[in-house]
Amino acid sequence: MIVVVSALSSVAMAAEVDHREDRQQDRIARGVQDGQLTPAETARLERQEARIDARIDRERAENGGHLTPAERRSINRQQNRESRRIYAAKHNARHE
Repeated sequence: MIVVVSALSSVAMAAEVDHREDRQQDRIARGVQDGQLTPAETARLERQEARIDARIDRERAENGGHLTPAERRSINRQQNRESRRIYAAKHNARHE
């Protein structure tokens, strides 16, 4: 029973990492669509998103398709920083 719960928890955590990536990409896309992000801001945010995505892919490849709890925590912190950057860029009153 514990193994099943642990496995489900691991799958849920992996899904959350992927879902968060999608949400942050959507926030960037909405910022572009609404004119809240300049091309330079968009490029910077997209580069950082790509770095995070590459890190997730690399770490999953190194661990048989999974992220360790420490990697999930570290990625979560990195995604938190990126979320704050997205918010700041969208709310800095620079428009096209």
